[in-house]
Amino acid sequence: MTAETGSAPVEDVDVVVVGAGPGGSATAAYLAAAGLDVVLLDKATFPRDKICGDGLTPRAVRELHDLGVDTTGWARTLGLRVFGGGHRLLMPWPQTRSFPSYGLVRTRRQLDENLVRHAESRGARFLEGVSVSDPLRTDDGRVAGVSGHRVDPTGRRTGESYAVRAPVVVAADGVSSRLATAAGRQKRADRVMGVAVRAYYTTTREDEYLESYLELWTKDATGADMLMPGYGWIFPLEDGRANVGLGILDTSKAFGRTDYKDVMARWVDTLTDRWGFVHDASAGPIRGAALPMGFNRSPLYADGLLLVGDAGGMVNPFNGEGIDYALQAGRIAADVVSGALKERSPAAREQALTAYPSIMKDALGGYFTLGRWFAHAIGHPEVMRVATKYGLPRAALMRFLLKLMSNLPDDGGRRPSDVLINAMSRLAPDA
Repeated sequence: MTAETGSAPVEDVDVVVVGAGPGGSATAAYLAAAGLDVVLLDKATFPRDKICGDGLTPRAVRELHDLGVDTTGWARTLGLRVFGGGHRLLMPWPQTRSFPSYGLVRTRRQLDENLVRHAESRGARFLEGVSVSDPLRTDDGRVAGVSGHRVDPTGRRTGESYAVRAPVVVAADGVSSRLATAAGRQKRADRVMGVAVRAYYTTTREDEYLESYLELWTKDATGADMLMPGYGWIFPLEDGRANVGLGILDTSKAFGRTDYKDVMARWVDTLTDRWGFVHDASAGPIRGAALPMGFNRSPLYADGLLLVGDAGGMVNPFNGEGIDYALQAGRIAADVVSGALKERSPAAREQALTAYPSIMKDALGGYFTLGRWFAHAIGHPEVMRVATKYGLPRAALMRFLLKLMSNLPDDGGRRPSDVLINAMSRLAPDA
């Protein structure tokens, strides 16, 4: 139903989700499947592009399958081919009971379109072209909805306002999260940040393995060559193209002082003979985006507003993955919210909602702390150089690191690698 507030009608729903990326669409799909009246908002008109590597690990594939998404025809990957220190190593995805034995590659233009339509098929109402600017608040300061305005496909205001009320609001509106910022949720300075740049290239080659290049070079202040903390990637698509890009951490002295697009362009030139790359200008130039890592905005829930995905800094500091954790957070958030809305009293509802940060930190907090330690360690060029030179020749060590960095240990597994990773994640502090 709607109610008049001032001159604009305000719609009343059970939950409003702002941002139709993987986390927002997953949250809306799960909530709608639970029988709740859900409105999903996004300022873009779909399908739309998003800066991303497009690679989906087995962890993300499991979340997609749990969500009920049909991935038939998507490009499958069998594992990772790693280059560095003069070495080359082929590593299939780990064989576990907890995860599929394959990954996927899907452009964000396709993936996000698939997910938002899946949410609609579950009963969520999707309103595109709605730019949310402010939270609606109750007299005691609780977030109780959002307001904004409609925009055309170019992003220009149409002059039409929009507002919706709900007892729970989910911010899944990305790294900048205007909604979380407006509600006073600031980014944490003690968390690792990264930047990624990527572009699309046509290629004459087909491959079922992702490629990762561990040596990315730039110049330091003296002009000497310096190894940067990060990696370059090649993720083949099913349409004769590849997503090619690189990711860099802010733990290096070169961060913010490097022309990453230039580094990437020079690196791609070294790959052209092998891959037959030709830049796909129709997909745009080399573009970059920030990577918010390790729960870099908090609290994840307070006063009616819950954070999912990049809005809450849910990117893996080990490798820059964010899609799988956004999907996982959407599943957990929907379970918490649907349970909370069954409570009869406001106090019981609020108590149920406040469990969300603890659940997320129990699931990922210790692991993200391990990732932050790793990111700070490889921020030192000499550490990165030694790790690349002496680590890659040791296949068993690299298989363990692939499982660790992709967060693919068997749940309750008895293999030494599974036991060790699970124990490390459990014992590391989640602060």
